[in-house]
Amino acid sequence: MATREELSAFLAGVERRAFKQAVFAVRDESHALDIVQDAMMKIAEHYGDRPAAELPLLFTRILQNAIHDFFRRSKVRSAWVTLFSSLNPDDEPDADPLETLEAGPGSRSESTEASYEREQIVAIIEEEVAKLPARQREAFLLRYWEDLDTAETAAAMGCSEGSVKTHCSRATHTLAKALRERGVTL
Repeated sequence: MATREELSAFLAGVERRAFKQAVFAVRDESHALDIVQDAMMKIAEHYGDRPAAELPLLFTRILQNAIHDFFRRSKVRSAWVTLFSSLNPDDEPDADPLETLEAGPGSRSESTEASYEREQIVAIIEEEVAKLPARQREAFLLRYWEDLDTAETAAAMGCSEGSVKTHCSRATHTLAKALRERGVTL
């Protein structure tokens, strides 16, 4: 079992290499720093009781998973932000898409046709989200609309982080397919 001093020494020794690896992967220093910090927290919280010899391989796997999670989140967020931003006629970069959707018709200076189209798209999205299986819908809404991370979502749902990732992946694929079939494109 690694002592606190061994764990601290290991993390101090791997910090720079892990940061460089994350920067090379995500090409953004602030995101890379977050990824490395998350990986360090996970190894300290969940694997601090392992022998010191196991820490390098465990940390490498945790770091790689954190980088993959970053790309998954970015891809899904990008798709949904693009979809919702196409519904926002004013091109306000800091506008919350959900507030835009809740504003309703007549609250903006948009044509009746654009307002009607936006309402139709929102209705289609709501219908398709409602059709998702309960666990997929719950995971999807917690992760991407409530912006909880994987661990928080897993705790809220009472399941593993892997289950959350599976539910979210299935939900996004199902929604994307259903929206394409109904003529909603990004």
